Amino acid sequence: MSTNFYNDKNVLVTGGTGLIGTPLVSKLLDLGANVKVVSLDEKPDLNRKADFINLDLRYLEQCEEAVKGADCIFHLAGVKGSPKMTKEKPASFFVPTVMFNTNILEAARREGVGRFLYTSSIGVYSPAEIFNEDDVWSTFPSENDRFAGWAKRMGELQAQAYRIEHDWNEISIVRPANVYGPHDNFDPENAMVIPSLINRIVRGENPLNVWGDGSAIRDFIFSEDCADGMIKVVEKGFGKPINLGSGQGVSVKEIIDVFKILIPDLEIKWDTSKPSGDKVRIMNTELAQSLDIHPSNPISEGIRKTFEWYKENKDSLKKRYNSFTEK
Repeated sequence: MSTNFYNDKNVLVTGGTGLIGTPLVSKLLDLGANVKVVSLDEKPDLNRKADFINLDLRYLEQCEEAVKGADCIFHLAGVKGSPKMTKEKPASFFVPTVMFNTNILEAARREGVGRFLYTSSIGVYSPAEIFNEDDVWSTFPSENDRFAGWAKRMGELQAQAYRIEHDWNEISIVRPANVYGPHDNFDPENAMVIPSLINRIVRGENPLNVWGDGSAIRDFIFSEDCADGMIKVVEKGFGKPINLGSGQGVSVKEIIDVFKILIPDLEIKWDTSKPSGDKVRIMNTELAQSLDIHPSNPISEGIRKTFEWYKENKDSLKKRYNSFTEK
């Protein structure tokens, strides 16, 4: 990607040690940005010259410390987990997410930050086969995403309120599809489908128990591709909410077929007594394509990269902050 927009900019990345944040930080450094990372994780081995600060964004005063001197903010900090955990521990999604968003946006407004990226979610959408950006506010989130979806919608409304009252028009909103890749949450107790399966396969589970019948279809995007899209959206100062996905549906059965190529002797046990969520969830990516955003990693390559990374780095993930077990 050739641009000088980020050269010598002071860029804050909240959640910069996570799934999307890690490749995003590397890409911003390559573009010449001065990057500061805020996270609740222990200090990682950050890429080259990125600064790291351990702060809790549930508190406004810590957000005010984080945003000092920032020209641009990528707000990625949030809670990521499975639909099962959303139902069992909804407050662990809803409350921290609302607090992160409310406080970091308000601190950034007070600081006079220019461009701000708010990371929303595919969870804001109502059940439909195709998710179109303009459909959100005439519907309600899926029951499978009720708490996480409304928490993300509230952040979008806050951004809209700032545009109206404070003329802060440089807030961009992205709605990523199902993001996966290195640095994900791989805890099988609360992870999403791809990292959960990778964890269990690496641990030697065979036959592999998979919920549902494999027919559920989702839109997946590799973490590096998502980071590339975010960088372009902020560079262009794009103000409307925009989907970041592949625009293509992939069934759970197709995901399993990729794993069977990686592990030829893998056997599968489908548990049709367990729920598998909405049947089809695919994003309309025409708006992203108009900004020259085109994911380059097909699902087979993305899963292979993630699988190989996890085998090499699984022990280091024990130091990650877990919203479901820590307060």
